[in-house]
Amino acid sequence: MLESLTMVRHGESVGNAALAGAITAGAEESGLGLRDSDIPLSDLGRAQAGAVGKWLARQWDSVDAVLCSPYVRALETAEIALRPGRAPAVQVDERLRDREQGLLGGLTELGVQRRYPAEAAARELMGRFYYRPPGGEAWTDVALRLRTLLPELEGHVLVFAHDLVIVMVRYILDDLDESTILKIESNQLANASISRWERDHSGLRLLKYNDIGHLE
Repeated sequence: MLESLTMVRHGESVGNAALAGAITAGAEESGLGLRDSDIPLSDLGRAQAGAVGKWLARQWDSVDAVLCSPYVRALETAEIALRPGRAPAVQVDERLRDREQGLLGGLTELGVQRRYPAEAAARELMGRFYYRPPGGEAWTDVALRLRTLLPELEGHVLVFAHDLVIVMVRYILDDLDESTILKIESNQLANASISRWERDHSGLRLLKYNDIGHLE
């Protein structure tokens, strides 16, 4: 039985920084030229991962399993945050990977509107929850793979993953509906934020979500 689940979003990646810069500059794409899975942490992201490690050292003395997305930015966050010998070996699980953007990967909102107006219109019609870009995934696809993973977890589990993965875990564990999770997601999950559930007499209970107090 899962007794607690602590989820860490990876630190800032060079992709996060490049996309923010592209949006500010009015560009159509981030221009990184890397596979999404290969994007590493930025210098800030590495510092954020170190702050997560300090929080873990203060708050948590035991963990039964550590799981991580196979993407470089998540693996680097785990490597920096976990002190050798203090936790079990990291288990990579592809079900924790980021949502696949397909045709729209690396594009800003302006880029999507200009290059693929039909896809922008389809997304508007279907809504972000169900829209699946060509070659990519809908939010519901992420939920389906997480529904196969969560029942396998036992004891006290630490996970390093991505923003929408954590959002959809909340959607599943807290038994939310589409409109509620869309409202929650509108406040974007911060890089290196911590979210945690613990079991009590009524089941798994959310204790903290998108917490960044350890970064201050």
